[in-house]
Amino acid sequence: MGVDMIEMLKRPGGQLASRPLHFFWLVDCSGSMEGEKMESVNYAIKQTIPDMRAAAADNPNAQLLIRTIAFSTGAKWVQEEPTPIEEFSFKPFKAHGLTDIGEAFGMLAEQLRIPPMSDRALPPVIVVLSDGRPTDDYRAAIQKLMALPWGKKAVKIAISIGTDADDEMLTEFTGNKDLVLQANNPQALVKMIKWASTVAKQVSAPNSNPTANSLLPLDMNTIPTEDDIDAADVW
Repeated sequence: MGVDMIEMLKRPGGQLASRPLHFFWLVDCSGSMEGEKMESVNYAIKQTIPDMRAAAADNPNAQLLIRTIAFSTGAKWVQEEPTPIEEFSFKPFKAHGLTDIGEAFGMLAEQLRIPPMSDRALPPVIVVLSDGRPTDDYRAAIQKLMALPWGKKAVKIAISIGTDADDEMLTEFTGNKDLVLQANNPQALVKMIKWASTVAKQVSAPNSNPTANSLLPLDMNTIPTEDDIDAADVW
């Protein structure tokens, strides 16, 4: 980094300013998520907060900002403003309606433009959870997302819930089938969500260079496998 750039990034007093790291949860709240699936999602995301706060405290050069979108019949922001993890208060999701994931992608794309995104941010992390098939035009929305510089650079992860999820659609979103994580029971879903939350720490680690199509050099060896997960009924 050149001297001029370093000076631009400094706060008054000479310290380096922290770079924003935007983390988005996009959660399927369609009717098929009602019951154990939705309960597991709410439990797991809530459980990630203390660890994400601890990771943020260990990295003063990155400011972790959280936002959440629920999609069902339409899509809506549950947490619309970029909220520092230290101030983030989780609001549980509720299941009902259809699976309008395309609308969620479109809302996300509007937030990845410059502005409101900063051109000096760290690559955003987007985690999508879904158990069904889209009920709207998701392809146009993904194309809109990928046309943006931050859409291309974002680290995109999908968690495929149950056996009826549209893994082809989720792979179109991530650009890498290895980043579509399978969660076919409650234990797997909780572990996958907790793993996805750790990606923010890896993205903001010194010398990391994550891309949209690969988590390398992030540690994908830590993704839970079937051997790590206790046997349970399959959804």
